[in-house]
This record gives sequence, C-alpha cells and structure tokens, in this order.
Amino acid sequence: MHRKPHLPQKPCLCCGRPFAWRKKWAKVWDEVKYCSERCRRQRQPAPASGAQP
Repeated sequence: MHRKPHLPQKPCLCCGRPFAWRKKWAKVWDEVKYCSERCRRQRQPAPASGAQP
C-alpha cells in the first residue's frame, strides 16, 4: 500500500486528528480547517431562531 508520506498534514480543529492534503484542496489548503464535513458541521454555531420572544 502506498502511504504518500510526503504530503503536508495539519490537525483538525474539531477532533484534533491529523489529516493530509488532498488535490481538491490544492487552491485553498491554507483555509481548510476540518478533516470532514461532519467536523465542519459540528463546529458551526447553531442558527439563531428569530421566533424567540
């Protein structure tokens, strides 16, 4: 199995696990903060409800 050890990695801000660079992130690697959609969704603040009295 080819592991590609030369790719840059950084830790996920939500779970803390390291994740590696992906080709789809080539142009936005500096902006990528989360390893997955699940982590990204968990870190978003709850939507404010305007129906509160």
